[in-house]
Amino acid sequence: MALRAGLVRRFLSTPVFASQSRAAATAASLAYASVADSNNISDKATAEPSTTLFVAGLNKRTTPEKLNEAFSQFGEVVNVKVVIDRDSGFSKGFGFVNYATLEDAEKGVKGMDAQVLDGWVIFTEFARPKRIPGQ
Repeated sequence: MALRAGLVRRFLSTPVFASQSRAAATAASLAYASVADSNNISDKATAEPSTTLFVAGLNKRTTPEKLNEAFSQFGEVVNVKVVIDRDSGFSKGFGFVNYATLEDAEKGVKGMDAQVLDGWVIFTEFARPKRIPGQ
């Protein structure tokens, strides 16, 4: 069973290990990280390529029109949705962009990931399928 690096650090910082020197705890954490890297263990699972992109890090005042304008330079955008907070009426900071083809979606991910939109750095990736609770 593989533990994530954060769990190892948390475990090593418990009172049981408080008598250990900080250097020993850091060395153990680094040793785990190098083993995790060599085994290709990833904390973040990558999503299968699809025509729908997940966009995170949006400015609270980003509109669907602005998002459509930014992503349409990479291909034909079919639909854009910015998720809105019911109480404030502003964006929750993420949204979805649907492209017509998979090739356009791949261009959109590569072209817009870690770019600035409305003064904020946004991150794009392929959207993961919606999971139904209890399954």
